[in-house]
Amino acid sequence: MKRYGMVIGLRAEKLDEYKKLHAAAWSDVLKMIKQCHIQSYSIYLRQLDDGRHYLFSYFEYTGSDFAADMAKMAADPTTQKWWALCMPCQQPLANRAPGEWWANAEEVFHLD
Repeated sequence: MKRYGMVIGLRAEKLDEYKKLHAAAWSDVLKMIKQCHIQSYSIYLRQLDDGRHYLFSYFEYTGSDFAADMAKMAADPTTQKWWALCMPCQQPLANRAPGEWWANAEEVFHLD
């Protein structure tokens, strides 16, 4: 099992829309996430004093080929429709790595 943490900005004017989407996440999207060996998936929201919003996601990957599972998810038509609703709400970090939407975060501490 490998843990992942990721960060992305959230457009302030899309805050309510994003929260509503995730309050009623589509069951087929949730099934695909599980089929791609992702568990314990959470998204957290943080608003800074200057009004900027950030999302932090955490999940555990239990598969053996992360790239293949992410490609499977990306190819899923229902997931593509879901992302088409979510992505306009998000604002990727300027310093993310090439090819990233959500910027990977380095794990610096973990306690079992």
